[in-house]
Amino acid sequence: MDFSFSDAQQEIADAIAKFMGDFGDDYWRGLDESGEFPHAFHGALAKAGWLGVAMPEEFGGAGLGITEAAIMMQQIAQSGAGFSGASAVHMNIFGLNPVVVFGNADQKRRALPPLIAGEHKACFAVTEPNVGLDTTRLKTRAVRDGDTYIVSGQKIWISTAQVASHVLLLARTTPLEEVKKPTHGLSLFYTPLDRTFVEVREIDKMGRAAVDSNQVFFDRLPVPAADLIGEEGRGFEYILHGMNPERILIAAEAVGLGRAAIRRAAAYANERVVFGRAIGKNQAIQHPLAKRYAELEAANLMVFKAATLYDAGKPCGVEANAAKYLAAEACFGACETAIMCHGGMGFAKDFHVERYLRESFIPRLTPVSRELILSFIAERALGLPKSY
Repeated sequence: MDFSFSDAQQEIADAIAKFMGDFGDDYWRGLDESGEFPHAFHGALAKAGWLGVAMPEEFGGAGLGITEAAIMMQQIAQSGAGFSGASAVHMNIFGLNPVVVFGNADQKRRALPPLIAGEHKACFAVTEPNVGLDTTRLKTRAVRDGDTYIVSGQKIWISTAQVASHVLLLARTTPLEEVKKPTHGLSLFYTPLDRTFVEVREIDKMGRAAVDSNQVFFDRLPVPAADLIGEEGRGFEYILHGMNPERILIAAEAVGLGRAAIRRAAAYANERVVFGRAIGKNQAIQHPLAKRYAELEAANLMVFKAATLYDAGKPCGVEANAAKYLAAEACFGACETAIMCHGGMGFAKDFHVERYLRESFIPRLTPVSRELILSFIAERALGLPKSY
């Protein structure tokens, strides 16, 4: 059993680490304060060919696996970019997996090359304000009218909708009361985000201001039937294919952010002198940092176990969810400990760790709560009754 990266995988990690040297902490702090999307970073990553790391080669991607994508995303977060950097490109890596798997040749040709080249930006519209994680109850409707679907409804917490040109949209095409199972009658579309029929309202939030989160209102948006992915009514089934990769990538990013926090805290502990000695000599500083390091590295093993299983085509739902849970908790603990290690200076923006802590809530909250993950693991791994 070998836990190390292959030479090719290590080359990816090294290349991304070097690439991120052009986008340091001050770049991300500036964007966090201005709320501006990291266009320069996104464009440079596209130019270097990284946006298609897990996309098919025939459409301009690298054709690599989720393992390689996780390595890349972890290095982005680990550089200090955190979720401001990772979320700016996250959708490119996993989001269009349903198009890759279930889209027809024409849809792939239209969707994938411009996304990989950075010419298009996409957002993922599933969550609704009065539905939450109970996706089968969503109320956004897509009603067919000839060769067009007319979409009306509301979505919430939609990242990058301010800058997106296209949307991967889940809507109900058959009313809930007319289907045999709640998971039936939902359809998936990938279509231009036409602002004539769509209103996007940004949500002012505590962290990751550089990557917008929004309420999105669809008012009779016309969607060509040619933009329906796969078969009508099977959209819920299709989005499930992207859930495990999403959890794996978010977990990898969380480990990366936690590592950035511990790295900064250790450097500060070596430099800060109190009572004639570096505070890093004190076990009260050493032990919490060492504990957080151990937690991050343990979570990281689960991240890459899940990624390896996914790439091998094996079941990985429990592992992907466990990775997301463990990494999110380890990340939060690392960021909190980094602030405490800095003392009062941890509260200062100049030292960056306060930004890390604000962003560390993201993997704990999204795309699924800690509690629902534990319920899923209890059911699937322990054989306990379904509780939700």
